[in-house]
Amino acid sequence: MAKKGSAKNTKNKAKHTKLMNRKNNKERQEKIAQKERIKALKQKIFIQQTNESDE
Repeated sequence: MAKKGSAKNTKNKAKHTKLMNRKNNKERQEKIAQKERIKALKQKIFIQQTNESDE
């Protein structure tokens, strides 16, 4: 017969999944933010170079 009560390990698995999703989302957001910063820097450098070449 099956055991009575709560299922084994479901709480720990749910916590682990939640924490891993949080970690992965954080890494993904940091990667996107880094790309945005690099894009902004490239834009700024490009504008500076075009201004210098015009002078």
